[in-house]
Amino acid sequence: MSSPVRLLLVDDDPLVRAGLASMLGGTPSVQLVGAATNGREAVDAVRDLTPDVVLMDIGMPVLDGVAATTAIRSEAPAPEIIILTTFGSDHHLVRALRAGAAGYLLKDAAPTDILTAILKVAAGESVLSPQSTRQLMTHAAESDPHTRRTEARAALAHLTDRERDVVQAVAEGKTNAEIATTLHLGVATVKTHLANALTKLHLTNRVQLALLAHDADAG
Repeated sequence: MSSPVRLLLVDDDPLVRAGLASMLGGTPSVQLVGAATNGREAVDAVRDLTPDVVLMDIGMPVLDGVAATTAIRSEAPAPEIIILTTFGSDHHLVRALRAGAAGYLLKDAAPTDILTAILKVAAGESVLSPQSTRQLMTHAAESDPHTRRTEARAALAHLTDRERDVVQAVAEGKTNAEIATTLHLGVATVKTHLANALTKLHLTNRVQLALLAHDADAG
């Protein structure tokens, strides 16, 4: 991106906020525009500060991170949201991703990984830690696969063949450039197919596309 990514920090622990601010505040590619101590403050701060990316905790008072993510992503234009939390359970992971988060990292992630995640989601990519990806696959295999498979396949049937190819590549973790190479398309064409798929499926980001594709293959 030509200008720094505008970042909002959301965490109820002042030490975590201070640590993240210290780590990211001096990075030229990131501009820290503010911080919030709970989900309700985060929703208000997004409206006031218009960040590009929100780094969001889950376990907070007043309004938790998943509920805040749902509220923030329901309004346009919405920033991308990365969940950064100590919770590594399947339940929290899937709730956050279905709410519209574009990334999910644990708080023991390396500083370079957190910075990379911020830059990637700001550029329209998605980010999951290796542990989170494994948990997601396990959840897809175990959570009422028949119903999810039926519903997901019905939804994907509304897409063109090429749009389904692009969605499947997203589910495999490929970037737009990698999808373009694999499918012999231009990157701009890949982005168009992604945008069309998101619109037809009433989804907000590529992580939700990946969840839908995994649901379609469940069981």
